[in-house]
Formats: sequence, C-alpha cells, structure tokens
Amino acid sequence: MKRTLTYQAVLLIFIAAALPIFFHLLSYHKMSVSALPPKEDIPEEVLRTEIIIEARSPIDGKPLSAAEYAQLQAQLKTRPYPPKLSPKVRETVFLLRLRKILKTLFPFVDF
Repeated sequence: MKRTLTYQAVLLIFIAAALPIFFHLLSYHKMSVSALPPKEDIPEEVLRTEIIIEARSPIDGKPLSAAEYAQLQAQLKTRPYPPKLSPKVRETVFLLRLRKILKTLFPFVDF
C-alpha cells in the first residue's frame, strides 16, 4: 500500500514537471527564427569604408555639413577650459562642496 502511494506521488510529480516542458517544446515549431540579417541591412565592412559627409552638431543636434562640423570642432577646441565663471557662481560652488564635505564628516548635523 505504501509502495503504491509512493509510486503515485512520484508519477504525479513527474507528470507535473514534464507536461509544461513538453508543451513549451511543442510551441517552438510555430516560431520562425532567422539567424541572418535582413537583405536591406548594409554589412558593417561596407559601412566602415563609407566616407561620412554629413554630421550632427554636438551642441544642439542639428545636421551640419562636413565643413561646418570641422569649423565647429575648431571653435570648441579654442574655448577656454575651465570655462570662465562669475565670482558669485564660484563662491556658490565652493560652498556646496564645503557643505558636502561637512555632511560626510558630520552626518547627524543638519546644514
């Protein structure tokens, strides 16, 4: 009697585990899978050799010609770094950094 109950329990567990796997495997034949890229997709090797004649502005994303892009890059390189800030902004940044350091050292004090 005990043996048949054990057998039935094992059979029930096997069926409960096997049926979802079986139905999952059956559903795979309905899906079409293609490992190849679409025909209209340009290969990467061709794209690497392509000369880029248009670009987008790194500032606002507007389309630029190659000459305009080169001119903009030259302007960006000649900008002073770090940018000039007003004394009030510099003081505010300094105070914020000081506050951050003090909060790290004294987390229990509310600044």
